[in-house]
Amino acid sequence: MGTQSEQAPRHLEDLGPVQILTVAFDGNHFRGEILPELERLKKLGVIRIIDLLFVRKDSMGAVATMTATDLDWEEAADFGAMVGSLIGWGIGGEHGSEIGWISGAADSASGHAFGEDEQFGLVQTIPNGSSAAIALIEHVWAKPLRAAIRRAGGVEVANDWLRSADLIRSGLAAAAPSGAEPPTDTPD
Repeated sequence: MGTQSEQAPRHLEDLGPVQILTVAFDGNHFRGEILPELERLKKLGVIRIIDLLFVRKDSMGAVATMTATDLDWEEAADFGAMVGSLIGWGIGGEHGSEIGWISGAADSASGHAFGEDEQFGLVQTIPNGSSAAIALIEHVWAKPLRAAIRRAGGVEVANDWLRSADLIRSGLAAAAPSGAEPPTDTPD
């Protein structure tokens, strides 16, 4: 197999699949269910929070933020270095990987992947009286599966999430009369 991404150094694949999850909430009334569920999944070894940024705007527009990570400073720098190295590999092969490694480690020096730009973007996006969160979640459970695929000589060619709303839209499209636009109002 000959593409640069397939020839990337193997030590850069030690990370489980990482999901970028963004959620929004109308209002700021929480029942204390989300963080305990994240903690439960972390204790089971299913996920690891690489970074979490939560932004809340009250009805007057005052902003409160919260950040969290399961990584210590060294792990955060290593994560940033790995991401930078992979991006650098795609740009310039082995030499680009080395430059990306250094740049990525420096970008993660704060211990978080999300910085002021992401915080500003979330604050600007949400209306008063609402909240939003963006999280980088490593799916730790998939690391042994990924390793087995690699040992068998397999190469991941696609990795998509199928959501309930996608299936509903598919059903609506199948049920729509020929040439008619199916409704787009589906739950997520």
